[in-house]
Amino acid sequence: MTLPIQEHKYAVKTVIVPAAGMGTRFLPATKTVPKELLPVVDTPGIEMIAEEAASLGATRLAIITAPKKQGVMAHFDPYPELEETLSERGKEEQLAKVRRAPELIKAVAVEQERPLGLGHAVGLAEAVLDEDEDVVAVMLPDDLVLPTGAMEKMAEVRAQFGGSVLCAVEVPLEEVSNYGVFDIEECGEDHVKKVRGMVEKPDAEDAPSNFVATGRYLLDREIFDALRKIKPGKGGELQLTDAIELLIEDGHPVHILVHDGIRHDLGNPGGYIRACVDFGLKHPVYGKGLKHYITELLAESDS
Repeated sequence: MTLPIQEHKYAVKTVIVPAAGMGTRFLPATKTVPKELLPVVDTPGIEMIAEEAASLGATRLAIITAPKKQGVMAHFDPYPELEETLSERGKEEQLAKVRRAPELIKAVAVEQERPLGLGHAVGLAEAVLDEDEDVVAVMLPDDLVLPTGAMEKMAEVRAQFGGSVLCAVEVPLEEVSNYGVFDIEECGEDHVKKVRGMVEKPDAEDAPSNFVATGRYLLDREIFDALRKIKPGKGGELQLTDAIELLIEDGHPVHILVHDGIRHDLGNPGGYIRACVDFGLKHPVYGKGLKHYITELLAESDS
């Protein structure tokens, strides 16, 4: 039983986390270990998402899983035997780490039998929502958006403008072909733009802006009606961006929050390594030694 919506600080009860992908870019590591459980220093990416969702005030994490990826859900289950052993040995710090994920938020599984696109995955989560939810958050576990707090700011934008709010970052024009790019207009607010449309991976000369989508969405519940109306695209997949486009066409307000920070892509080894270095350098235990090692390594490389 979840809390009534009025007891949620930002009126967001459920965060949808699509986690049914096969993690092919990380093979062979992800043959048996879900990509979402790969640790950034010592914390799995999915737990970082759970912490971000809890900070937003959400009480339900709807994790979209594949039939053979139940290990992601197991991370949110208590582990009494391990907890008892750690307690008996006086390892209180490790005990707190083991208990942390189950205590952060209630995780529920939503199974996606076949990979039919992000839009399909998000649509499946409608079944676990309560009647009093008129907005839902989507957080892509591949995207680590720093500093955290973007979702709370997006909720404030929604409270002001209504409708749906997406997170965007500004990238060099030559990099826009890697992203979904927003067609925008000013709305009189710093770091907030009104969205007229989206273009998926355009050439630089065809891009309507250099503001690109990152994996944070705050979507009006009408998104589920839009998802039922769109047609499958390439590969038979339903795209979330197509449903958002349909909302815009129907006059539904959509805005972006331009995030003043960085994004690490945990979905590919290069981005994952950068995230580990970033967090490692800031770690209270490992940071000093890692910085010293990297400094020496770079000096040797330069020489």
